[in-house]
Amino acid sequence: MSRQKANKNCAGCRRLRAELAALRTQLDQLQQTVRDLQQQLAQARKDSSTSSKPPSSDIVKPAPAAAPEGRAARPAGGQPGHPKHERALLPAEQLTTPPVSHSPEICPECGHGLHQTSTPPRVVQQIDILDTPLAVEEHRALAGWCPHCQRTHYAPLPSVIERGGLVGPRLTTLIAYLKGVCHASYATIRKYLRDVLAVPISRGMLQKVIRKVSEALEGPYEERLKALPEQARLNVDETGHPDRGERWWTWCFRAELYTLFKIERVRPHFDVLFASPWEGGADYAAMATGKP
Repeated sequence: MSRQKANKNCAGCRRLRAELAALRTQLDQLQQTVRDLQQQLAQARKDSSTSSKPPSSDIVKPAPAAAPEGRAARPAGGQPGHPKHERALLPAEQLTTPPVSHSPEICPECGHGLHQTSTPPRVVQQIDILDTPLAVEEHRALAGWCPHCQRTHYAPLPSVIERGGLVGPRLTTLIAYLKGVCHASYATIRKYLRDVLAVPISRGMLQKVIRKVSEALEGPYEERLKALPEQARLNVDETGHPDRGERWWTWCFRAELYTLFKIERVRPHFDVLFASPWEGGADYAAMATGKP
């Protein structure tokens, strides 16, 4: 026994045990590094087909290519040798005022008088916003007294004025554009109308305007929706999202000439839509209803 204890306490044994402990520590660190890299790789490989991520997250813009070694990065603007691109002038019918001509009289170099030539002029067009780009109309319905009914009656207003109310058709179109195309909030639209157009409109009125536009577009929207099964080729995608604590679904239908969105609370609603045969319709009907 004393001989074995002596062997364990020898210098070689102590050195081997120290090396073993160091290798075990290094092994633990390498294993942790592998686990971290595996987790990062799994996160990087996630897409809309393997997780709940939206399909739009699958589109990753590649990093810009680095400039070749020894060569400076390309400067901004037009490059040497490329054809010059200039903005086309607006047609004459779009001018709100007649063209203003500026005639040269004195040579800027020698001060001698200049003679008019047939050389085409240099044209600069300037576009600006008017101080008051609004048309404010006031329509008064005059009152009349009926001695027979003993009541006051007002003259009827034109239907376009009666139905339009405070916001006219062009301003309604602008508000709908800001909300639908520019995705601006009601607060942003209200600030824009107040600061740029000097028109104070409440958020409640803006909501009424958007509701009016939605009702006006309901007919054309339903026509496009019913025409989807007639399309020879259709790209369809869906994504779920919460709305006030409830689960809703947004569907995107991409036809050849138009794109249509449909928001529904339940997915099985679309089994009726896909009842008509079209390419890929059966697959999407099964996906929408959960039926094979």
